[in-house]
Amino acid sequence: MKKLRLSWRLLRLAAVLALGALLAAGVSLLERLVRHDLMITRQRMTRWFLARLAGALPFRLRVSGELPDAPMLWVSNHVSWTDIPLLGLLAPLSFLSKAEVRDWPLAGWLAHKAGTLFIRRGAGDSSILGQQLGAHLQRGRHLLIFPEGTTTDGQAVRTFHGRLLSSAIDSGVAVQPVAIRYLRGGQPCAIAPFIGDDDMLSHLLRLLQSEVAEVEIQLLTPIVSNALNRNALARRARAAVSQALFGASAAPAASPREQQAA
Repeated sequence: MKKLRLSWRLLRLAAVLALGALLAAGVSLLERLVRHDLMITRQRMTRWFLARLAGALPFRLRVSGELPDAPMLWVSNHVSWTDIPLLGLLAPLSFLSKAEVRDWPLAGWLAHKAGTLFIRRGAGDSSILGQQLGAHLQRGRHLLIFPEGTTTDGQAVRTFHGRLLSSAIDSGVAVQPVAIRYLRGGQPCAIAPFIGDDDMLSHLLRLLQSEVAEVEIQLLTPIVSNALNRNALARRARAAVSQALFGASAAPAASPREQQAA
């Protein structure tokens, strides 16, 4: 039964990826013909594709909160590569991802064609990155980043890096905090996290062999960015996500400077 389930899930996933490749190639060809950036079209098609990709994964999704009615900088805790299709099906989004993803077979190419922005850790290009993020937001496009800078096991929220949130302040857009968690039997899922030295193929096979897991996504109250500096904004966003996932005791108190800025 497990082998049959795995075979069916692999077949379904392969079909979705093939469809994604055709869509990406079609949009690329269309952009060459019209000589125009079709980012809005790419975001909408990416959302459609990610919804199909999420449907091919063994998850049962529950979403709470309201989708923002204006373009915002979305910030979320980060557990796994599966965060991307699960969050990406909610709205037309672009993502900021680590540069290594660009080299992943097929997935990296699809991410690039979907408009993903890539960051190389320690490359010293924070000013250029900030300009790229700001330009994206100023064009009225949703952008999602994972300000922890890495994935975790989902049982804590690491520090949010303030430099990644500067673009929201500079662009005058609000920050949309998002909390995501994976559960099995009401307990943190040990299979979903993509951490350490895990490789994509091994993690994918373990995931597809497993029973269906619960995924909870909470869209939290947006944070007005122009009243805070980048570090205060990062701390407030982290506190909101941490409190949503683990309760008030897990969320650090605001500093006097943050309270004054609010």
